[in-house]
Amino acid sequence: MFVSHLESALDGTRFEPGQVHATHQGRPLWVRYDLESVRKTTRPNDWTGRPPTLWRYRELLPLPANVKPVTLGEGVTPLLSCPRLGSQLGIADLLVKDESQLPTGSFKSRGMTVAVSMARHLGLKRLAIPTAGNAGGALAAYAARAGLEAFVFMPEDTPAINQLEAYLAGAHVFLVNGLITDCGRIVREGAERMGWFDMSTLKEPYRLEGKKTMGLELAEQLDGQLPDVILYPTGGGTGLIGMWKAFQELRELGWLKADKLPRMIACQSDGCAPIVKAFESGLRFAEPFLNARTKASGLRVPAAVGDFMMLDVIRASGGYAVAGREKSIVPWMRRVAGSEGIGICPETAVCFDCLEQLQAAKKIDPNEKVVVFNTGAAQKYPEVVRLDLPRINKDKAVDFENLARS
Repeated sequence: MFVSHLESALDGTRFEPGQVHATHQGRPLWVRYDLESVRKTTRPNDWTGRPPTLWRYRELLPLPANVKPVTLGEGVTPLLSCPRLGSQLGIADLLVKDESQLPTGSFKSRGMTVAVSMARHLGLKRLAIPTAGNAGGALAAYAARAGLEAFVFMPEDTPAINQLEAYLAGAHVFLVNGLITDCGRIVREGAERMGWFDMSTLKEPYRLEGKKTMGLELAEQLDGQLPDVILYPTGGGTGLIGMWKAFQELRELGWLKADKLPRMIACQSDGCAPIVKAFESGLRFAEPFLNARTKASGLRVPAAVGDFMMLDVIRASGGYAVAGREKSIVPWMRRVAGSEGIGICPETAVCFDCLEQLQAAKKIDPNEKVVVFNTGAAQKYPEVVRLDLPRINKDKAVDFENLARS
């Protein structure tokens, strides 16, 4: 293990590793590594010779090397070229990093394999989480794998698939007539009485380290290069923050082939866009977004504990925070799948609407390499797309000439 210490993201206060930590003054902690020792003992090609899971990056992960991780076989996710869609948008090199192929159908597998591994290693027995959907399902699955007890609190309109996966994995699942922030309050209020550990986004330090592997993996797939632009659906923000942390660590190690880092684009729905409002107003901390509503349940986070970390990343990278149109979600889900065969989640559909806006505003050069992260499987959101498909009567002659127009 190369962890040197944990550090407050707000004021730099240091904490010893190997102990249970949550937040400092209500704000997140960074995990810091002895990168000089990593550089002396490891080379990037050491990783490529290991099994293709995110645990190949053990030197930059917090679990001691002699401790077996809690894993469901989190494989390397594909980086898919999208030439037809790129041509439509006027972007020569457009790629989708498809996180939907992870074990629980979303990028939440990355955070939970590391967070639950550390929870078990540190002796925790009971875990709890407020969730918009995918994180709760992932926690339930990894807690079951680890033999730990999980409590999952979801808004009552959370997608049914997420409710089902958490229930089937044996978690105690509860629906709450409110938003994820209301679920979070219940978890906080019950912590002392129930003895559970809060696994909320950025309320513990290790989910971020799992999400960081998206950045490590992307750099490996591009042979030490990085794209010019990354668009990422941003709710709680661990993926955005984690990737930037990965890029910083790789640059300090000297393992990147270019000094220029990607412009990070935080994509939110216009139905819940606290980071966009704070970015446009020049604020470091975001105000809670009132009356938050969006079909992209993972983006319905009206107040995020890591708001300042997201805004720091966006500005340091020269990026933007952009609000996609809520009404564009279903059309973009169909357009991407129809153009490239890639089923995207509603959150990623928002990213494509943001991409179209940025390209139209000439904030993305047509020759830049652009990566959009698909953070979840389209199949997990049956409520989002309402169908009224044409029907064929088996007892009547089929009008074949008009089939293509139906």
